[in-house]
Amino acid sequence: MSNAAEAPRQNRVIDLKAGAHMMVLDAGIFCIFHAAGQAPAGPAGLPGVRISRAPGTPPGIVTVSTFEEDGWIGGSNGAALVRVMRGPAAVLVTTYQEPGSTHAAPRLQVAQLAGPVTSAPAQPAPQPAAAPAPVAASAAAEMAETVAEKISKDISAHIQRRGDVTSGIGHWMGVPGSQSWIEGFSVAPEEGIPASDIEYQAVLGKGWLSPWAEGGQYCGSRGMALPILGLRVRLKGKSAETHRIRLTATFTDGTRLGPVDGSEALEAESLAPLEAFLLEILPEGEETAAPKAAPKATRAKAAAKPRAPKAAAAPAKTAPPRKRKSTPAS
Repeated sequence: MSNAAEAPRQNRVIDLKAGAHMMVLDAGIFCIFHAAGQAPAGPAGLPGVRISRAPGTPPGIVTVSTFEEDGWIGGSNGAALVRVMRGPAAVLVTTYQEPGSTHAAPRLQVAQLAGPVTSAPAQPAPQPAAAPAPVAASAAAEMAETVAEKISKDISAHIQRRGDVTSGIGHWMGVPGSQSWIEGFSVAPEEGIPASDIEYQAVLGKGWLSPWAEGGQYCGSRGMALPILGLRVRLKGKSAETHRIRLTATFTDGTRLGPVDGSEALEAESLAPLEAFLLEILPEGEETAAPKAAPKATRAKAAAKPRAPKAAAAPAKTAPPRKRKSTPAS
């Protein structure tokens, strides 16, 4: 073949600026993400990072899950969840840049979300006796699925032992008291507000949130037996001026939080897995949209009531008996 015929083929091959590193992790669950202050991705999606099981690491020891379906960690918002069953184990970190890039290679940070894990994930702690459980968890799940068929499918989630489930805004996603945690979710309103005006995060660990996901994007993991520990939802654009968020959630330790306005992450103090949540989008100014501080104010008011009887419990001074006038006998 002549050199002239080979030239077009050679022009299709672009040599990227790449680097490879081996990262050794102990047993546990880790989140690997871009460090702050780096150059954003260009039109070609570079720079970017791909994390995979290192050569020589036996299958099943390391599992890598990314927020994007293709496994690519591009831009500045990508992240990967790495689950190491038995450590130390190695993962391969490969960085990619455009040819001739003058920027430094992408820098990564690693946050440990949980300690050592086992091949069979431990079940959550039993539900406290005070929690309502009118029907068995399996029956409640079946009832929820039957009801979900009759409502809109604004929300989808992957739930432990149930798989992918859909529900609607204004309806519970998941079953309170079911002891089945949520691994990830997405929100795409079918009416009321455009999906592009809503975004959300998942709580992955103490002080750690996933990148913001836009309406319709999946947030969390799927098939890793890795629960999310809470969530945060907010509106943007014109919808933020006309509507507000109201959010309620339950957790596998029996904690129930809300309703709150969703501006801060909703998570249990114990960091128990998220079990179910109720997302409502209400018109701005609607009276039923309780302010976030309302629950605390209600509790404080109730606590002040017992003090009133205590102040009035002191015995009152009684007047001395009046002397009765004696009448002369007739």
